[in-house]
Amino acid sequence: MRISILGLGYVGCVSAACLAHEGHAVVGVDVNPTKVDLIGAGRSPIVEPGLDELIAEGVATGRLRATLDTKAAVHETELSLICVGTPSNANGSLNLKYVEGVCREIGEALASKDAYHVVVIRSTVLPGTVLNQMLPILEAASGKKVGEHFGLSMNPEFLRESSAIADYYSPSHIVIGEYDERSGDMVEALYKGIDAPLERVSIPTAEMVKYVDNAFHALKVVFANEIGSVCKAHEIDGRRVMEIFCQDTRLNLSPAYLRPGYAFGGSCLPKDLRALTYRTKERDIDAPMLNSLLLSNQYHIQRGIHMVEQAASKEVGILGLSFKANTDDVRESPMVVLIETLVGRGFHVRVYDEHVHPDRLIGANREFLLRELPHIVSLMSDTIDHLLADVDTVVIANGSAAFRDVPGKLRQGQTLIDLVGIVKHHDDTYQGSYDGICW
Repeated sequence: MRISILGLGYVGCVSAACLAHEGHAVVGVDVNPTKVDLIGAGRSPIVEPGLDELIAEGVATGRLRATLDTKAAVHETELSLICVGTPSNANGSLNLKYVEGVCREIGEALASKDAYHVVVIRSTVLPGTVLNQMLPILEAASGKKVGEHFGLSMNPEFLRESSAIADYYSPSHIVIGEYDERSGDMVEALYKGIDAPLERVSIPTAEMVKYVDNAFHALKVVFANEIGSVCKAHEIDGRRVMEIFCQDTRLNLSPAYLRPGYAFGGSCLPKDLRALTYRTKERDIDAPMLNSLLLSNQYHIQRGIHMVEQAASKEVGILGLSFKANTDDVRESPMVVLIETLVGRGFHVRVYDEHVHPDRLIGANREFLLRELPHIVSLMSDTIDHLLADVDTVVIANGSAAFRDVPGKLRQGQTLIDLVGIVKHHDDTYQGSYDGICW
């Protein structure tokens, strides 16, 4: 393919060199003449292992060159990658002036170009940016229509400085946010020969994935450092503790617990977090991330309560009382808080859980339920069907397989609120309305 790359920083230079190495004809564009001259001389403008050699190879074979002229580069190519910076403003918001400027230049170039051209944004931008801000600029500057005269895509990069070339050729995944299938097909062609999972998604989804990745990377660094600080206060080797922690690839370093849904509960997580954060206060350890976990969990419970209140019906059925499916443990279950709050606010609540029978609970589990919901027996339904017959709003609150058929049982006018995602991929032909807490 013939590709233009707008912005010759870390992402742009690496992308240009790797694409040229793969046999594409690449034109790099930058406003900085020094960068353009360095590329022209076969040298890298940045320090990155192996990049000098790849750029020298690309220039020597004639597959890579650089220019200051955006219009000429767009006219000579089929696809443009936007790789300019998106720095922070003083208030923390994203500065989009460079992306906007390049989109305007590309649009102006497209105004006098007859052939179809795909614009691919690789710069890191927040969800909604491409469709709500960049697309209008491209259409206004070109006088043309996206999907007809030019294509549009979001293709986030996952390159780490100092290992960017290895990351380019061995990515964990390739994410293509496509305006339409034609745009996505052309971007996918860039990665022919690279063995990695490929996800073709909506443009906002692709925009969001990059931020999720970086936020989680930051979270891991902060988590390890706060745990290390707690360990040091106890004369424990924090690195050794985290080495052992990382050995667990079933729960700790895995997809486990990383599916958006309802709040956590149970007999362990809330109790142990309280104990650990209390100890940090005893030892005068600043651990703001650890201290925020219980508060964030409470906020999420309130989101669920708010969704039920917004459904505008006082007749509510809760499917699931235990803190997770296939157990009768209701200790610190977020569903108990949800039910208690709704009852206190005047809602008529019915509850069904195949595993929770108040008269059969024993020990601390029974004590917790009767203390928090002393009237629970009067709220219980004996079957799902009986509960559905009595309510207008249905809340699926844990992942029991018994609840998967609930959407098909709804009558006209009933609302289903899904807090766990068990029926996320439901049949849209059923009669009620559906809403999920994180989707």
